[in-house]
Amino acid sequence: MKARLVDLTMSFSGKQRLTLELDADFREDFDALHDSTVEVTVKKYRKSRSLDANAYAWVLIDKIARRLKLTKAEVYRNAIRTIGGVSETYCALDKSVDRLCQVWSRNGLGWQTETFPSKIEGCTNVILYYGSSSYDTEQMSALIDSLVQECKALGIETMPPEELESLIKNYN
Repeated sequence: MKARLVDLTMSFSGKQRLTLELDADFREDFDALHDSTVEVTVKKYRKSRSLDANAYAWVLIDKIARRLKLTKAEVYRNAIRTIGGVSETYCALDKSVDRLCQVWSRNGLGWQTETFPSKIEGCTNVILYYGSSSYDTEQMSALIDSLVQECKALGIETMPPEELESLIKNYN
């Protein structure tokens, strides 16, 4: 839920009290949780990606695929591997690697893995790439920027810079 931090005070017992201004109606949840111990996570808000940006990414992927005579899936999956901040590397037991890769890829087309040897005996390093369906504004912007640069290198026309900037600014 999106909220704004309003105040931080100290109670008479010495505990901190945080006041939030919520953007959504929390009354039902409050009634259900009032006087309960709850788990709270507070982090800086980031806009999620917009479907317009996602649609534009797929337009660019299609143009690149046609020019290079590749499938759209190949172009999409390659693009994901070229940008930063959309993967994690794990050291997994050798006997678990195939299953980890198999289960991870079930999340969608962009959810892919790469493996490389670990210095730890009996283990393999696995890079887990997240698909763009999970990207925030910053990550989706990096994916689109990468696709735009590839299009330019291939002489493929792209959206004018001011329209692209507007598209990226209008993430919902």
